[in-house]
Amino acid sequence: MVASMFMTALATAAIPVGANAQQRGPAVSVGTNDLGGVVRSAEGPEAGVWVIAETTDTPTRYAKIVVTDDRGRYLIPDLPKGNYQVWVRGYGLVDSAKVQASLGKTFDLTAVPAPTPAAAAQYYPPIYWFSLLSVPGKNEFPMEQVKSQGEWLNIVKSGACQSCHALGTPGTRTLSKRLGTFKDSADAWAERLLAGSASNFMARDITRLGTQRALELFGKWTDDIAAGELPFATPPRPQGIARNVVVTEWEWSDPTAYLHDEISTDRWNPSVNGRGKIYGSSEDSTDFMPVLDPAANTDSEVQIPVRDPNTPNVTTRPHGFSPSWGPNTIWNSQTITHNPMMDEKGRIWLTSQIRSPANPDWCKAGSTQPSAKAFPINVSNRNIAMYDPAAKTFTLLSTCFPTHHLVFSRDHDMLFFSAGVAGPGVLGWLDVKKFEQTGDEVQSQGWTPFVLDTSGDGQRGEYVEPDKPVEPGKDKRIAVNEYAVAVSPADGSVWGTVIGYPGALVRTTLGPNAIETALSEIYEPPLPGYGPRGGDIDADGVYWVALASGHVGSFDRRKCNVLNGPTATGKHCPEGWTLYQLPGPQMRDVKDAGSAEASYYVWIDWFNTFGLGRNVPIVMGNLNSSILALVDGKFVNFTVPYPMGFFPKNVDGRIDDAAAGWKGTGLWSTYGTRAMFHLEGGTANRPRAVRLQLRPDPLAH
Repeated sequence: MVASMFMTALATAAIPVGANAQQRGPAVSVGTNDLGGVVRSAEGPEAGVWVIAETTDTPTRYAKIVVTDDRGRYLIPDLPKGNYQVWVRGYGLVDSAKVQASLGKTFDLTAVPAPTPAAAAQYYPPIYWFSLLSVPGKNEFPMEQVKSQGEWLNIVKSGACQSCHALGTPGTRTLSKRLGTFKDSADAWAERLLAGSASNFMARDITRLGTQRALELFGKWTDDIAAGELPFATPPRPQGIARNVVVTEWEWSDPTAYLHDEISTDRWNPSVNGRGKIYGSSEDSTDFMPVLDPAANTDSEVQIPVRDPNTPNVTTRPHGFSPSWGPNTIWNSQTITHNPMMDEKGRIWLTSQIRSPANPDWCKAGSTQPSAKAFPINVSNRNIAMYDPAAKTFTLLSTCFPTHHLVFSRDHDMLFFSAGVAGPGVLGWLDVKKFEQTGDEVQSQGWTPFVLDTSGDGQRGEYVEPDKPVEPGKDKRIAVNEYAVAVSPADGSVWGTVIGYPGALVRTTLGPNAIETALSEIYEPPLPGYGPRGGDIDADGVYWVALASGHVGSFDRRKCNVLNGPTATGKHCPEGWTLYQLPGPQMRDVKDAGSAEASYYVWIDWFNTFGLGRNVPIVMGNLNSSILALVDGKFVNFTVPYPMGFFPKNVDGRIDDAAAGWKGTGLWSTYGTRAMFHLEGGTANRPRAVRLQLRPDPLAH
């Protein structure tokens, strides 16, 4: 009786009024390489549920996913030849049995209503489970290293744990018995955080949260779930244009690897590399760059070299027992390649470690290298690798500044780099044109510190250091490191994010001689917004950023009343900010506006590669297992439901064939979680490359 009442309530909430009363509509038109039909349960046609078709007959595992329309109809177009397992997944359901289907035939499917609320909840995105985590009350702060509830949330959401993987997946919301026997779950969590190759990061970050209190809260979270606690909110089924999405997936890389990013095309010209291969970055996990050929449905890999064979390897890091992998070390990388970018020639540029961190003498004090003379740097964690697919060769460049993310100028002559979470506090660049002409890596690179125009004269002059107060007539250097980096299409200025609490955005203009003339501006988000992670700038010069507070923030510098002078030190332009609350429930114990979502990045669709219009912000819905598009001030949630736990670090949009309509364009991403083994499928999982395309209606061919 309880299960029946639950299903009735969920159906009322998730399916448009009248949908269950509708009868079979016009037949689905099924082409030779399509699958189509109607999905029904005992309650009638099932609207807004996913139909998944998967095959292993292709060279790499292949899946395609669509959403049913308001009459329960579906059409999966353009499937490669093969035998497919097909099933239905949806909120309020449990998976239907996987059945074999032949292409080119109408194939009706039977959905299975969840027998209990607990069974239904197993298919919810991680945010619905994560929001059950108890959070220390505002009255408990300051706490050890943490001064406020917002700062605590910033760490647990975007500054540590969930910058690598989602909390709320099956592998995180439960405690494996393989860990051993413990006095309580707090102790079990202390042991869990020592597991695997990331143990030093997890051990570091738990101390930032107030170690014992945080362990108790995580222990209570998993104890309550083990005792039967269920999410207090339920996800809605896809509605409206969210039902028009077609998701295609290919396995690539290895089960023990994780991917940080992929790249499919040039940021400034999305027709570059049309119908070509996709390239990934595998960061700490392996030195092999995964390569996907979506036309042939094949995956391969290319080994990324180092310049110095003694380059440090992650295998030397502390390593603990993993419930998934046992005592084995699964990561093996010298290059720790973080982020790829493609140029106008189809070459792949990567932030990659090629040597030991200690810089050569030409980077340090006493050097004649122009940037080193002005601001010497002793250490850099990553450098540059460039892969030419046509020649199948790598070029390695040593940089004095650390590299993390990278972006080209519009003319591709300059390549700018962020330092990441930590570093010397500079903006670095490579003069690509000069390097190609001379081959001189020393003279082709440059960097500059971030200096604010606190004198207000519009020029960079003598400045005070970060630990000194602003002085009349002088500028001020700020000790920040950018995480994201973007070049404005509006004016060529370079923007980036500064992670932390409250965090900030930084804008830099280079001037005629960047080493001496570059000026920066800094802008902090106003509460309730905080905690920038990744961001991007739109064609009008408005910056969009993912915030740990559960918002996307847009910052329009044109609205600022003050741009320079002694007060322009971060808090001077709240009027430039607009906050958009992300989908999903807020943390149960948090009263401030926002969402439990911990979005990783924002990417702006300058060229309408997804079909929602030019300049649309595309937001990573990391805990919603989705890509979120902000259209006319409202979010459209494009969920990737299989394997559960899609965790995108970023997307890029490519135009394969502008004349082919929706089939010729799309967004590309990858499962970016460090822990694919925490997801549905466990250790058998391989990462997946993902393409999202938007057709005009749910039955379009």
